[in-house]
Amino acid sequence: MPETVTVLGIETSCDETAAAVVRRRLDGEAEIISNIVASQMEVHAPYGGVVPEIAARAHVELIDDVILRALADAKCGLQEVDAIAATAGPGLNGGLMVGLTAAKAVASAASKPFYAINHLEGHALTARLTNGLAFPFVLLLVSGGHTQILLVEGVGAYRRMGTTIDDALGEAFDKTAKLLGLAYPGGPAVEAAARSHSMGADITLPTPMVGRPGFDFSFSGLKTAVRQTAQSLADQNDGLSQDAVAAICHGFQRSICRVLTDRVGRALDDVAGTFERQLPLVIAGGVAANQTIRHALETLVADRRSHLIAPPMALCTDNAAMIAWAALERMEAGFTPDGFDFAPKPRWPLDASTAPKIGYGKRGAKA
Repeated sequence: MPETVTVLGIETSCDETAAAVVRRRLDGEAEIISNIVASQMEVHAPYGGVVPEIAARAHVELIDDVILRALADAKCGLQEVDAIAATAGPGLNGGLMVGLTAAKAVASAASKPFYAINHLEGHALTARLTNGLAFPFVLLLVSGGHTQILLVEGVGAYRRMGTTIDDALGEAFDKTAKLLGLAYPGGPAVEAAARSHSMGADITLPTPMVGRPGFDFSFSGLKTAVRQTAQSLADQNDGLSQDAVAAICHGFQRSICRVLTDRVGRALDDVAGTFERQLPLVIAGGVAANQTIRHALETLVADRRSHLIAPPMALCTDNAAMIAWAALERMEAGFTPDGFDFAPKPRWPLDASTAPKIGYGKRGAKA
């Protein structure tokens, strides 16, 4: 058995072009040797969201340099890499094609095995990279495209307990920010505005699904309530003041926290009944960077004598270290490499056995 296992990972599922080198030693210690992320945030900011065609072109322009920088930072040549991995889905088809093509080309040229990784699996396993967390655990995955609760029992063993029946939480943050005239990306902008809210009158917004059976989410009604509240305040005061925007953001985040703690609390209690103990809760995805949400979840798990694990901020948003790590985990679990004919999967649920909640077409289940 080699003393180390080293993987080069590539991530291009949305608007970050990323490459990373991750290594695990024989003693089990894992290390991120390099982690390069080239963000397209400024390119998409004028549009208030990611434009797929622009993102794909930017990936083409950036991908070679990002891979070379990752290898250079790691002081690692391709001959020292044991495998090449890339995000194969879910995500924007154009971006996925760029990353997959680059990874296949590198793997072919260097005669290395290739692994096509589910982006959501990268998020799901990050806590094992950063905290050495053992299976099983409960995962709350909250990002621009996904809002799910999953039971993670092992590599490749995921059971979806709940998902959004309409919009993802990250999308709700972005659209709320755009509606209120805040900057893109919306998550940090809404959080900052909410933090500036004075101790004046609070704005109460709906808490969809709270108290209902099951573990699913819904955010479309909350977005509608934000729009209606903003319009009403603007009509009454000849426009929205900064104080009004801050109050709406504060109310929005408070509703989100109530929804998340209700849904996740139910899921934790359900799983505890099966395992006869409380499992750790992991939060992953871009929305995991929100400190207000983290604090609410920390309180939730503390009441159940469990604990919350959240990745470092740099690993909350899309990155290639989690893709390399997922491939490394699959290698060590005995999964065979993927073929060079592996096609992008813009829709690729992590729990493929669960019936889709939202639509099903030629590209697969949406969620």
